[in-house]
Amino acid sequence: MLELLGSGVVSVWLEMAGVQVKLMDALDALSSQSRPGLVIAPDPNPAGALTVQQYLKGLLSSKVVEPNLLQSQGIWLQSGPMLLANHQGTTPLSAASLTKVATSLVSFNMLGPDHQFETLVSATGPVMNGVVQGDLVITGGGDPMFVSEEAIAVGNMLNKMGIKQVKGNLLITGSFAMNFQRNPLLAGQLFKQVLNSKTWPRGVVFQHSIMPKGTPKPQVVITGGVKLANQVNPQATLLVRHRSLPLRQIIKEMNVFSNNDIAEMLAEAVGGAAVVQANAAKLAMFPQSEIQLINGSGLGQENRISPRAVCAMFMTLQREAAVHKLTLADLFPTAGFDNRGTMHSRHLPAATVMKTGTLNTVSALAGVVPTGDRGLVWFAIINRGPSVPTFRVEQDKLVQNLVKQLQVATAIPSVLTPLGGKNVLPELGAISRNEILYKTTN
Repeated sequence: MLELLGSGVVSVWLEMAGVQVKLMDALDALSSQSRPGLVIAPDPNPAGALTVQQYLKGLLSSKVVEPNLLQSQGIWLQSGPMLLANHQGTTPLSAASLTKVATSLVSFNMLGPDHQFETLVSATGPVMNGVVQGDLVITGGGDPMFVSEEAIAVGNMLNKMGIKQVKGNLLITGSFAMNFQRNPLLAGQLFKQVLNSKTWPRGVVFQHSIMPKGTPKPQVVITGGVKLANQVNPQATLLVRHRSLPLRQIIKEMNVFSNNDIAEMLAEAVGGAAVVQANAAKLAMFPQSEIQLINGSGLGQENRISPRAVCAMFMTLQREAAVHKLTLADLFPTAGFDNRGTMHSRHLPAATVMKTGTLNTVSALAGVVPTGDRGLVWFAIINRGPSVPTFRVEQDKLVQNLVKQLQVATAIPSVLTPLGGKNVLPELGAISRNEILYKTTN
């Protein structure tokens, strides 16, 4: 790295970016300021390119990829302004759940990391002796992570108000989903069930068991059924305001588990797939032609993104996160810090921030890995072919070999360290995110 700094390549780039740094701070500057538009020179160290060549030859020799599919494999490796390797890197390819990188970037940018979705609970009749003399109304605000624990908390707030029964129906309006069930009627059935602990299935019993010790079990019996309402009755009385987890935590959970329903709801919250597509390219400064989306999750071969664009979006997200004193590791699963979801069965170098993508014939891996010689290396690997399990193994090996060639980082960079530490779980069902809006009189 020092020879590159001395050559003037990096200093020119830093000057272009308006960054003044000491020599020892150069790697941090590269990690926080790089953009694909500022790739101004190939890496004079051929290690990255040779590692990728060996990877592709290995896929061919082992017949994981037939020769006619070689052009369907896309790879882009970049460190700061240096291009380490490129194979079909600017070609939009079926990217599967790498699409969620775009959804993460645009929702983070448009809504902000602390944004909370609101779900309102109201009543169409008076509350008398603990009984709602009318319907209970749920007005959804697009919360992608309204799950059983959140419903338990709402039920306990109603009990705290003295409400134990609803004479009428449960009415659903707005954008309401529960346990990732986006059909509002089915989501309403789940909510009604959770409000009355006597009707809990095993799954809800388990979710309650992992909540803080002493969490009450709600007892709110709704006499009627579950129905949809076009709009809220203006005469309805607001009872409870429920706020979701902060967006940054929702994004992290979406990416840890590659949850398609969360991704779709976040895309809807910012205006849909077309908005995600246009804004992702604009924010990350890559050509619009390198991203083609039909949704926010990546379901469907029609979602296509170039490997270069994926790296660009990761870089942009890192810069945006830093403004809010966050890191990429607060938004994506990170090796050595997370052992849940898509991180299981992966073997990546410590502090590798990653996002996976899988369809029937697509396997993708992208993110950033620290190295000793080239600082942060941004990578995107998109494979096409029938051997998805083998692709995953070989992708991990490619990243491992790359780090060996570019030296293992002596320490985990702060820019790839989650602020909360290891295996931080979201506090689902937190009472603090629920607000009583109406004082009942019994």
